[in-house]
Amino acid sequence: MALLRGINVGGRHRITMAELARIFTEAGAARVETLIQSGNVVFEAAPRAVPELVEAAAAGLRQRLGTEIPVVVRSVAELAAVTRKNPFLLRGEDPERLHVAFLREKPAPAAVAALDPGRSKPDAFVVQGREIYLCLPHGVARTRLTNDWFDRSLDTKSTLRNWRTTLSLLELASR
Repeated sequence: MALLRGINVGGRHRITMAELARIFTEAGAARVETLIQSGNVVFEAAPRAVPELVEAAAAGLRQRLGTEIPVVVRSVAELAAVTRKNPFLLRGEDPERLHVAFLREKPAPAAVAALDPGRSKPDAFVVQGREIYLCLPHGVARTRLTNDWFDRSLDTKSTLRNWRTTLSLLELASR
């Protein structure tokens, strides 16, 4: 599945889900489905074909929208692991407060160690591999734990999903 950042958010980078699905289909994806209006694309492809497919879809998005859209990819198995390993859920936190930042690449350990855990109290985060689990008691609109901050600090690209959307994506992809 592909998770796109910044699609149809705040009136910017507007694209219909039908058009988004068409871009992925033309890039070589099969059985393309989208979830909500914010750039969640579930598709089938041979694992070896995914990098080229994502590159072609990103090029199609760039041509259509006139800007670079970060695309992060996860397999169904990887997403299932994300939902099982959320440290905040395991501690009993309210799922409505939980989010996941999906990173394009695994960050360097030194960059992770340099992150400021007190940047946006009472918000909290845990970096595990290519995911950042977030607990945001006052919501995503009030946190200073932003995609831009994580991207600059970890030298990668990220996209954020709330816990409900993460679970919905897994359900859709598992069918």
